[in-house]
Amino acid sequence: MNNEGNKPRKTLSKPGKILINLLVTVILGFVYFYLAMPAINLQAPEFYSFVFVLCLIYVLSALVTSGFRDGKKTGKARVGDYFRFIKQQCLPVGIFMLVLIAVAIVGQIISLPIFRAGAYRDLLTVENGTFAEDISQISFDKIPTLDRDSAEYLGDRQMGTLSDMVSQFEYPSKQSVQINYQGRPVRVSPIAYADLIKWFTNRGEGLPAYVVVDMVTQEASVVRLQEGMKYSFSEPLNRNIVRHLRFQYPTYMFDTPKFEIDEEGQPWWIAPRVEKTIGLFGGTDIKGAVLCNAITGESTYYDIADVPSWVDNVYTPQLIMQQYDYHGTLINGFINSVLGQRDVTVTTEGYNYIALNDDVYVYTGVTSANADQSNLGFLLSNQRTKETKFYSAPGATENAAKGSAQSVVQDLGYQATFPLLLNIAGEPTYFIPLKGQDNLVKMYAMVNVAQYQVVATATTVAQCEQAYVRLLSDKGITQAQEVPQTTAEGTVAEIRSAVLNGNTYYYVRLDGEEVFYALSAAQNELAVILNVGDKVTIEHAEAQDGGSILTGYSLTIDGRGASNQADTGENSAQPAA
Repeated sequence: MNNEGNKPRKTLSKPGKILINLLVTVILGFVYFYLAMPAINLQAPEFYSFVFVLCLIYVLSALVTSGFRDGKKTGKARVGDYFRFIKQQCLPVGIFMLVLIAVAIVGQIISLPIFRAGAYRDLLTVENGTFAEDISQISFDKIPTLDRDSAEYLGDRQMGTLSDMVSQFEYPSKQSVQINYQGRPVRVSPIAYADLIKWFTNRGEGLPAYVVVDMVTQEASVVRLQEGMKYSFSEPLNRNIVRHLRFQYPTYMFDTPKFEIDEEGQPWWIAPRVEKTIGLFGGTDIKGAVLCNAITGESTYYDIADVPSWVDNVYTPQLIMQQYDYHGTLINGFINSVLGQRDVTVTTEGYNYIALNDDVYVYTGVTSANADQSNLGFLLSNQRTKETKFYSAPGATENAAKGSAQSVVQDLGYQATFPLLLNIAGEPTYFIPLKGQDNLVKMYAMVNVAQYQVVATATTVAQCEQAYVRLLSDKGITQAQEVPQTTAEGTVAEIRSAVLNGNTYYYVRLDGEEVFYALSAAQNELAVILNVGDKVTIEHAEAQDGGSILTGYSLTIDGRGASNQADTGENSAQPAA
């Protein structure tokens, strides 16, 4: 019999097998790293998954290169056979895997709030603030009148008007970010490649534009760049912004990068650097941020105290709310947070943004642990510095206020967006845009936080504010002299009148002015005998940009004076001129 065909194969030496196993592990490990992009950091949970996968790849490769045949007699190997193989051939790798699992378990345990309640409570420093002093009345040209969904709808619709872009690029959903740009609240978003083929044909020039939606005027515009953005989320390979940052900073843990533009309109990616401050995996906080130029890919890291002032998004609303929930629930220890819950508070569901001092602040309500329909107050937290203040303002929750506003316009079917907190006449006030079925804002509502049955609505912000101020005065919540006032003197040039909720109002325009002063006949009888040509003095509410009707509080005609408290019903509508 010829046995030449049955010659035994030449086996590899042990060092050769190890070399092949390592080579396979490195190649497959790099593929895994390229796709999953884990941080090479002991505090990153995904790092442990990455190392465990590397060990598993090595063991599987060793099984193949060693010609593992322990189960050849029975047709299959038993579990014990594999453990025996690891013990004999891959003992260091097996020990390392066990150590890895042990470290992960112990690290998780020592990071639990039950053992470190004080550290979790102190993640966020909360100061008490005075609402009327800290939150100045915002000019109408700085009040955002859109929510995120409406802003993104307008941005997407604007993209559809650009014939040279719409076939190649699209408006990416859920990537817009609210910032202060040149003193105005706007949402900005990069455009994206429409599909993989469009990426392949356009990647050389990059993304040619970004979209800006003015949150006040509701105008959307596409800003074209002289040089396209090479780095974005829509890049599938090396220029993907997350992958680009991972290879530049392999040990950094990042939160999701946010798109922003500086005051000159230059596009950037802001990547907050995450750190764990409690145990191994607990106490998530922000240590600094990497600013990456979206065009060139050049990046610079800044510690949190050195982040440029034009940057608005470092701390996310979710992180701030999580840290306050730790602060509020663990205020008297872990056991109290579960049993008794004395003085335990939590944030309400949802948040919004408010622009103050050229920074963007996160607003959210604070309620008791029972999460009832009343708020104890609210938080304002700077998204760049994490400076946080609590303002005591007992009243309705945001959802209760939304329901109150919707009840006023229930016949129109409008939906209330999440409220924005404003200071109107010194009163904490929910400002709520009301949207129609087309996702566009149709009206506005102002709801008093302390008394959420006090609601004013109108089709413009200025008119809504004027109706609301009158309502506050009528209900005795404020006095006319408490409302910011100024004086107008002159000759009456025009008089109009209208009946609102059974009350007659006279709208007076003085010679040389364009605004009208609203005077209630019920509270000021002199308004009834007012004639064109009379010389008058009117005390009125402080003028705001864009306001064409101002609330009048007192009227004097040729030395004869009478007070005027503007009157309106609870559910005021737009004054008719």
